[in-house]
Amino acid sequence: MIVKRTGRRVVLAAIPAAVVLSLGLSGPALAEGGKAYQIDLAQLNASGSSGTVMLTLKGKQLTVQIESKGMVPGQPSAQHLHGSTKGHDFHCPDATDDTDGDGVLSNTEATHDYGDINISLTTGGDTKPTSGLDVLRMPVADAKGTIRYKRTIEVGQDVVDHIKDLHVVQHGIDRNKNKKYDFEGAGKSELDPKLPQEATAPTNCGEVKGAAVGSIPVGGIETGGGSTEHAAAPVTMRDGVAITILAVVAGAVIIGRKRSGVGPVRRETTGGGA
Repeated sequence: MIVKRTGRRVVLAAIPAAVVLSLGLSGPALAEGGKAYQIDLAQLNASGSSGTVMLTLKGKQLTVQIESKGMVPGQPSAQHLHGSTKGHDFHCPDATDDTDGDGVLSNTEATHDYGDINISLTTGGDTKPTSGLDVLRMPVADAKGTIRYKRTIEVGQDVVDHIKDLHVVQHGIDRNKNKKYDFEGAGKSELDPKLPQEATAPTNCGEVKGAAVGSIPVGGIETGGGSTEHAAAPVTMRDGVAITILAVVAGAVIIGRKRSGVGPVRRETTGGGA
């Protein structure tokens, strides 16, 4: 197992099979010669949603595996890889980004932090940013509010080079707790007035662990829109399985060092940013 240290966190370049299977993620995540990166999804908009993502690169083949819970049962969830392939730094937002103070963090407000869509994580067809709201090609949560998604996509060299600068965001909230998207919960979406705000507001977000900090682009997102730099919202471990992964990785590193006669691993402290 290889542990790479980049930036301020640890990237898992290879993960023990037993641990990956315990997450319900398998197959390409263990592809020989590939690189795997973990993302933990943390709730936005007090949605209660969380999840785990594995991004596996083998050449220009990107396999995305997502298992999330706390989604709106029976409803589609638009999901994307947001961020920059030009070395700019974006982060997951938090409640302070609700600039109009209406109690809902809209996609427009959040985009200032997590950047524009780079890849639409559709279930079939193209994955262009323009497919970002094609809900008929997005995964649907089961009766328990769980989404399980897996797809392999051919990507460009820019994505390969900047995979650690991208974030996964899922959309769809149930503000009025009636188990569906409707206009009564939060009104119309600012992206498409034909859609409820509940359908397009972000429900969770996660950053690649170990992502190096790049430069903040002038104007906020790469297509413009705001000039204020926002601090990153830390992405924390939300479930025991994720903690187990880190424990197994740490144990493997310590064992390897003992066998090679190298001293113990020194734990590093990280700053407040992700």
